[in-house]
Amino acid sequence: MAVRIRLKKMGRTHRPFYRVCAMDQRSPRDGRVIEELGTYDPMCPETDARVSLKSDRVDYWLSVGAQPSDKVGVLIKKYGTNGTHLEARDAALERLGKRKEYTPAPPEPAKKKEEPKAEEPAAEENAVEETAAEEAAATQEETASE
Repeated sequence: MAVRIRLKKMGRTHRPFYRVCAMDQRSPRDGRVIEELGTYDPMCPETDARVSLKSDRVDYWLSVGAQPSDKVGVLIKKYGTNGTHLEARDAALERLGKRKEYTPAPPEPAKKKEEPKAEEPAAEENAVEETAAEEAAATQEETASE
């Protein structure tokens, strides 16, 4: 049986997601799998965080003669055991982890300035009372002088 390491398409329309699988070369693209070896998410915003592989299992399948497809060969070269982009992938995964942890604090509700408003009407009421008292005094003086 000729084994190939290739991508199995998952996901939905316009949102692809792939599993890296060891499969019989005669089986269809989304057919029966011998073993799942990792994932590839091309929609991930961090380019270097798109692939996760079980490196030890990939190495095993390559050692027993499995042939990777073109795309999987590139992914193994970049993100396999001695991959060229491993440090970049770790940094990208760390950035994605921080992005998930970050949730902005809810905005504080605007504090109502009730105390100054409460004082201002009181001051106005005092002024109104004073003017009313002055008017009353003036009318009493007028009536007294008459």
